[in-house]
Amino acid sequence: MSSLQRFERRLEQMISGAFARAFRSAVQPVEIAAALQRECDNNAQILSRQRRLVPNDFHVELAQTDLERLAPYDTAMAAELEKQVTEHAQQNGYSFPGPVSIDFEAAEDLTTGRFRVRSRAQAKVSSNSTHTQVGRARAVLEVNGTQHPLAPPGVVVGRGTDADVRINDPGVSRQHVEFRVEAAADRLHIDVRDLGSTNGMLVDGQKMTRSVADDGTQVTIGNTVLTVKVVPEDV
Repeated sequence: MSSLQRFERRLEQMISGAFARAFRSAVQPVEIAAALQRECDNNAQILSRQRRLVPNDFHVELAQTDLERLAPYDTAMAAELEKQVTEHAQQNGYSFPGPVSIDFEAAEDLTTGRFRVRSRAQAKVSSNSTHTQVGRARAVLEVNGTQHPLAPPGVVVGRGTDADVRINDPGVSRQHVEFRVEAAADRLHIDVRDLGSTNGMLVDGQKMTRSVADDGTQVTIGNTVLTVKVVPEDV
């Protein structure tokens, strides 16, 4: 029995025949599972002889009619699809940069029975900051849906365990960039500088080694975008 057949069997056992009836004339779950596996195969990046990086953030776009049929089962189906993609990765020696996530979305240009998959490699981000520190910060660094306080004297971002904000992105050096923060009476002064990284950094799309960082400034390192957000004084 193939992995896709096992996937179908698990869904049938979990949701009974209701799922099959709902999807008889629409997108079949096994088709989505196969497409997710192809998305991994087609976007695998070679990191070493034994390690290949693949996307971990997937968005499945469906026609509105198919999305409505899926709604009662979307949580269970997403969980099974995540399991299936993880098994496929293990069988092929793939590595994910972070947790696997699968979301379903409506697309106006798709008709019933049609779908497409968008994917990206979204690195896991961690730091030692607390929710309280984030809530009190006058500025934060937003990275892949997470927030980290930008407070004096500054924050080092990199892949290594000694970085203040750690990003599991193979294109990021152990210590890649530093955000230097100086507090003034009325505002923060923030600048960012490259720490001699292998791949450098882009500031708002421009290659730089150092730059002032204001509210909304985007710094790209590896495949990851860091966004500076300054909190208004009245908040």
